[in-house]
Amino acid sequence: MYEVVVAINVGIFIILALSVNIITGYIGQPTLGHAAFFGIGAYASAILTGRYGVPFLLALPLSSLISGFIGTLLGLASLRVRDDFLAITTIGINFVVVAIFQYVPYFGASFGLSVCPAYIFGIKMNYIGYLYLTIFLILLIIFFLKKLERSWFGLAMGGIRNDEGAAASIGIDIKKYKIIAFILGTAIAGIAGCIYAHYMTFISSVDFAFLTSITILSMAMVGGSGTIRGPIIGAIFLGLAPEVFRFAMEYRMLIYGALLVFTMRFQPEGLLGERSYLWMAIKKLFGETKAVKEIESGAKDGNT
Repeated sequence: MYEVVVAINVGIFIILALSVNIITGYIGQPTLGHAAFFGIGAYASAILTGRYGVPFLLALPLSSLISGFIGTLLGLASLRVRDDFLAITTIGINFVVVAIFQYVPYFGASFGLSVCPAYIFGIKMNYIGYLYLTIFLILLIIFFLKKLERSWFGLAMGGIRNDEGAAASIGIDIKKYKIIAFILGTAIAGIAGCIYAHYMTFISSVDFAFLTSITILSMAMVGGSGTIRGPIIGAIFLGLAPEVFRFAMEYRMLIYGALLVFTMRFQPEGLLGERSYLWMAIKKLFGETKAVKEIESGAKDGNT
């Protein structure tokens, strides 16, 4: 059961890492407050199901929509400020959202909020059920992102990330694509929040503090932003690290900060970014293996 619990936690962070990657990796906008939308999704689902009797299967998309709607405000802010100023703005949003959860009685204030367990078709979800649901959502998000990367929308986001001026010069509506990227990223974070709330059955403002935002961003950056594989590997690596290095839990923030600095300094593409040393070595290895197989196949055909 312990392994299942760890797998669920890692799965939730995979969803979060993929969601922040849409904003930071695909369109190149810095965000250091992603945990706020994780929390908005969690609190929205907890209130919808607990106070208004909304079924879990309906609360899941509704919490995502609520988180994405509020994420629109951040998208609008990104049109006014850029780079470091946008990063500071997102930090401020994170602190404001956490303060609302912490001090407003409607959200449980400092006592936190109890969350009712999730029921699907009248059956109470257990840990295995949450694991299967998390895996299903990860696969669904990966499928969506694959389609997104190959679409005109994905190409436009890549153009904005590389050079906004050049993208605007060929007719790309930068404002529209930025806002949509923030909506998508925050909406997916809301999905993770919904699962987290019902899986934990209790949430508080501390769960969505600035440290969580740093953790999410670290997973995307260390793994390799701008790709699908990178955030997944980063979430698995950093998600399992606290379990492996429990003796150093007090230094988690220091370790994450050091990893970010090391990655940005020596491997800005991340472990599995498009031009990272590791990914290039993997492609070279598989390329050579494929070439050898083709040569062997050709030799066999010639002998026959």
